[in-house]
Amino acid sequence: MAEFEIDDDRSRVDRDVLWEFLSTKAYWGQFRDRAKVERQLDGAWRVVAAYRTADGAMVGYARAVSDGEAQAYLADVFVLEEARGQGVGKALVHAMIEEGPGPYFRWMLHTLDAHELYRRFGFVEPDGTYLERKGRNLEVFGRHGSRTG
Repeated sequence: MAEFEIDDDRSRVDRDVLWEFLSTKAYWGQFRDRAKVERQLDGAWRVVAAYRTADGAMVGYARAVSDGEAQAYLADVFVLEEARGQGVGKALVHAMIEEGPGPYFRWMLHTLDAHELYRRFGFVEPDGTYLERKGRNLEVFGRHGSRTG
């Protein structure tokens, strides 16, 4: 029997767990206040989360924004420390990009430390056709290895 289940019902997301992780443990999320995190959850194209089967506690989360037709951006993927090493992260990414309405989309994401996880799902460094305008809050991300250029 699996130790966790994946669900895309956003009403089930534990907003306190989400806020606690993003505000204290996620290098990419600490610039946001709680109201912004909640608006991002509410406005997301799709959300999937992992829940411990024993008690229903949320142990992982992933959010996506999309045009709903051709492209999507994967964001805020995390697994609580207590649930790491059990395949939760792989299950979250798989559910988001392969089992939902977007398996044929062009998916994008940013990561500082999880390249190998995402490569398993076909993510690669962009080619010469991809350009990106850096956000104006680069000073926040700059402390975490982003480079201006």
